[in-house]
Amino acid sequence: MSVSLDQIKELREATGVSMMVCKKALEETNGNAEKALDFLRKKGEAKAAERGIRSTGEGVIASYIHSNSKLGVLVKIGCETDFVAKNEDFQALAKDIAMHVAAMNPLTVSPDDVPENLIEKEREIWREQLINEGKKEAMLDNILAGKEKKFREEISLLTQPFVKDPERTVEKLIIDAVNKLGENIKIESFCRYSV
Repeated sequence: MSVSLDQIKELREATGVSMMVCKKALEETNGNAEKALDFLRKKGEAKAAERGIRSTGEGVIASYIHSNSKLGVLVKIGCETDFVAKNEDFQALAKDIAMHVAAMNPLTVSPDDVPENLIEKEREIWREQLINEGKKEAMLDNILAGKEKKFREEISLLTQPFVKDPERTVEKLIIDAVNKLGENIKIESFCRYSV
């Protein structure tokens, strides 16, 4: 079943869960918002979203230096308490995310953070390619929207498949950690250096 963007936005506002997760929940429940909310709660997504509004004043800065010393990453991961910041699972999560950044080279933390000038430049290139392929003008907007969505997901840390477990995204990894550790966790920022 196809779900509308308005339905997805409404569920996202109610739960704070990502658009993709909301879309999947609505598809699984044939567009029923109440059932979708229950679906998210059962999976722990809504619980994690409830924690998402709480402050992350503590945390760690994790690092990863590749064995050839030509690649290094720093990742700032926030949490609510120093108790969790010192937790082995939290520190392992931070280290795993640093390794992921080293391997996958994301540009931004979230798809919403991708600079609009980069999107505009890519859309111009895609439009030219599609016109050269003979695509009809009426189809271009839909194709471009799909390409933009995919591009944002590929270059954003949260929506990339996790390098150690490609079946789930980094965002899902964070949600699982939130549910396990019982408090909000947020990737604040990262930087990647290479020679």
